[in-house]
Amino acid sequence: MTIIKNARIVTADGIKYGSVAYENGVITEATAQTQSEEIIDGGGAYLSAGFIDLHTHGGGGHDFMDGTVEAFLGAARLHAKHGTTTLLPTATSGTYEETCAMFDTLEQAQKNNTSGADMPGLHLEGPYFSPAQAGAQDPRFLKLPTPEEYIPILDSTNKILRWSAACELSGAFEFAEACRDRGVLCSIGHSDADLATVESAIKHGFTHLTHFYSGMSSVHRVNAYRVCGVVEAGYLLDDLTVEIIADGCHLPKGLLQMIYRFIGPDRICLVTDSMRGAGFPDGTESILGSLTNGQTVIIEDGVAKMPDRQSFAGSVATADRLLKTMVNIAEVPICDAVKMLTETPARIQRLTDRGTLEIGKRADIVLFDDDFNILRTVVGGKTVFEK
Repeated sequence: MTIIKNARIVTADGIKYGSVAYENGVITEATAQTQSEEIIDGGGAYLSAGFIDLHTHGGGGHDFMDGTVEAFLGAARLHAKHGTTTLLPTATSGTYEETCAMFDTLEQAQKNNTSGADMPGLHLEGPYFSPAQAGAQDPRFLKLPTPEEYIPILDSTNKILRWSAACELSGAFEFAEACRDRGVLCSIGHSDADLATVESAIKHGFTHLTHFYSGMSSVHRVNAYRVCGVVEAGYLLDDLTVEIIADGCHLPKGLLQMIYRFIGPDRICLVTDSMRGAGFPDGTESILGSLTNGQTVIIEDGVAKMPDRQSFAGSVATADRLLKTMVNIAEVPICDAVKMLTETPARIQRLTDRGTLEIGKRADIVLFDDDFNILRTVVGGKTVFEK
C-alpha cells in the first residue's frame, strides 16, 4: 500500500487536508489513516484524480496519425508529465488505411505503455465532416458516411470509444445509430447544422459537441430570418454535453465564463485538442496529422495556426494549462475546474472506473502546486512522473 499524505485533496464537494491510499492500482482509502511502508509527503500541494483528455492528436513531436507505437507512447509520456492519466488518441481525417492501422498500433502501445497516460481507446475525428466547417481538417479526405465503410470499421475493432461527425450530412443519423448500438460515443463536430437538425440528431444517438465553438455553425441568416446553429444547441439542449479547448486562445475569457455559467461543470469537459507541437515553444514549425499526409502548421502565440494565420490548427496545450486557464483567466473555482478535467469527462465517455478519488476506483492521481505545476502523476498506482 502507498499513502500520499499531507495534501489538499480536491473533490467536487470541496478541498480538505488529508491522505489518499492505494494498493494494486486501486484506491483503498480516500482519507487514509493506515500505516504503510511507502509514504509520500504531499507537502501541502493539491491532490486530485488524474486528468482525462478525450481529444488529443499528440504531443512531444508525435502525432497518433504517424501510426507507430513510439508515437503513441511518446505522446502518452509527454501528457503524463502534465497531469494527464487518461487520454484518447485522436485521428484526423485521413486515408482509410491510416485510420484502420491505428487499431493495431494502439493495441501494441497498450501492451508496452509503462510510463505514460493510459489509452483505453480511440477517438476518430472525421472524415464525415462539412466542408463549410472543415477548419484544419484536410478537405481532400472529407466525405459522406456510408454503411459500406463505417460498419466494417466498427465491427472490426473494439478500440473506438468515440467518433465525431457532422450530423447534417446525408446518412449521419444512420451512422450515429450504428455507433450507439456498439457503445461508441457519437459527437457532433465540424458541422454546419441548424438547431432543428441537432435536435433530431440527439434522437438518433448524437450526445456530445466536439470542441465547442470551433468548427460549428452559430446564428446565421436564411433569407431575412435568423437561424440558430450548433453553438446555440449546446446552450439550449440539456441532453448535450460539450468539450472546450481551454488554452486561452481558442476561446477568450468572456466565452469561457459564459459557457461555464450557462452550461455548467456537469456538462463541460476540458480537452487539449493538442497536436504534435504540444510541449514545443513558439516559432516551431510542425505538422498536423501524419508525417506523410499531414499539413504544415506554425506554433505562434501559444497555439498552432495554419500558415495563412486565418485559423487555428489545434492547440499545443497540456492539461495543466487548461486547469490554469480556467482558474486564473476564467475565474472558475478550482473544484469545478478539476471536475471538468476528471469526473465529467469520465462520465461523458462512460469510463466508470476512474475520474474520482472514491474507494475502488483506479489509482489515477495527480499532485500539483499553487501555480498548477505538476509534481507527481500516478497512473494505475504507478508513479510515471515526479518533479
